[in-house]
Amino acid sequence: MIDVILPARNEAAALPAVLSAFPTGFRPIVVDNGSSDDTAAVARAHGALVVAEERPGFGSACFAGLTAATAQIVAFMDADASFDAADLPRVTGPVAAGEADLVLGARVARAGAWPWHARGANRALAGLVRRRTGLRLHDLGPMRAARRADLLSLTLRDRRSGWPLEMVLRAHAEQWRIAEVDVAYHPRVGRSKVTGTVRGTLTAVVDMGRFLR
Repeated sequence: MIDVILPARNEAAALPAVLSAFPTGFRPIVVDNGSSDDTAAVARAHGALVVAEERPGFGSACFAGLTAATAQIVAFMDADASFDAADLPRVTGPVAAGEADLVLGARVARAGAWPWHARGANRALAGLVRRRTGLRLHDLGPMRAARRADLLSLTLRDRRSGWPLEMVLRAHAEQWRIAEVDVAYHPRVGRSKVTGTVRGTLTAVVDMGRFLR
């Protein structure tokens, strides 16, 4: 069994399709990060373990899910239907086979899935990471997989939008084998709290910029 952590805030409309598509052998852990809708109830109704995390922030939700997980291998993906759970074996496979320590899902975007400001910011940040680390990465997206114990050993500290980048930088510092695989990226259900707005994108850039500095 592989645990899949899904940070969620007001994703009740997206969760039925997301959770129904989970392949066998993957257990969803939905982290309700202060939702005002029926996110928790919908997640439970579709077989997910629900964890409540009232402290706001993407990193807070991810860390709460990582703490609650019990499987040796964990994956992360958004709960807004932008990612396809069918890609989970592709992302977790190299970790399970001992071929990589951290696998990142590089988004292959469908039409309308990735706003220009979010795509541009991600491309710029990925370019900076390549130049500073030598890692051949094209995306710093949230879909990824690693061994739970290894992730805990990184002692990640960011609790906002810098969590994904901090994970990559600390893993690189520890000489982890980091790989990238293509995953599908669809238009999300509902309004994005981060990449769907210019303000949210700028907040993510500021958070990630702290780690690059």
